[in-house]
Amino acid sequence: MQSNDRDRLLSDVYDELRVAAARLLRRDAPSLTLQPTDLVNEAALRIVRLDEMSWNDRQHFFATGARVLRQAMIDAVRSRKRAKRQAPAVFLIDNDNAGGIDAELLDAALTKLEEVSPDLAHLVEMRFFVGLTPAEIAQVTGASESTIKRRWKTARLWLASELRGDDAMD
Repeated sequence: MQSNDRDRLLSDVYDELRVAAARLLRRDAPSLTLQPTDLVNEAALRIVRLDEMSWNDRQHFFATGARVLRQAMIDAVRSRKRAKRQAPAVFLIDNDNAGGIDAELLDAALTKLEEVSPDLAHLVEMRFFVGLTPAEIAQVTGASESTIKRRWKTARLWLASELRGDDAMD
């Protein structure tokens, strides 16, 4: 894909990525001193640097944005912790978990999940960090929507176990 096509896709999904970033930052943005626009701008800069990446379509581009948003968010969290000793944990909003999820613990769990099942980890990024629906993920991955729903349930159970520190799932 040429840079003009990439730039057009980025322009098309920018507002949607910003909405996803706002959802992620809803609880802790003030303490992070990071606004959704800042997070998406950082993600956009990282996407622009991916010159050799080929984008199949808008959904594929959006899914890649999930990975980049995750990386930018975790980098911001780690930068905050370096700047302030004993900085409190940053929690990301999860509709299924009213208390939120510790961003660094989630990142560590996703890293472990990538070792076990890269497909499940990518599914979590697309659902959690960008908010793609099962139908949209099915379109990106070429799997059926029912398969995506089943995999999402599996990924959530695995992550819940990992975040609780259960050894039974290892």
